[in-house]
Amino acid sequence: MSLRSERVGEQLKKEISEIINQKLKNPNVGFVTVTEVEVTGDLSLASVYVTVLGEEKERKKSLEGLEKSKGFIKSEIAHRMDLRIVPDLKFKYDESIDYGNKIERMIAELNRDK
Repeated sequence: MSLRSERVGEQLKKEISEIINQKLKNPNVGFVTVTEVEVTGDLSLASVYVTVLGEEKERKKSLEGLEKSKGFIKSEIAHRMDLRIVPDLKFKYDESIDYGNKIERMIAELNRDK
């Protein structure tokens, strides 16, 4: 990943987080946190990794809501950032938090058994 795409990714992360938390009015989108944004080298696609508070049902509902709100989010980004072309957004659930929690539980269980 180039330095420019990294910088754009960081700025997109900040802007998308603000848009979701302050501007987005979609009732299907629950408590969402943007954890990472990876942008392709040509800045045409941005993979937006999110975590959602709640169970699998809430996660799925929130991801669907984000996909449906993609146009609004892109238009807000266009107003906020100086980009020739706003990258297409692909929302993905970030499973690293769940994986980390699972490892933490396993370690705690091992320590408890000692």
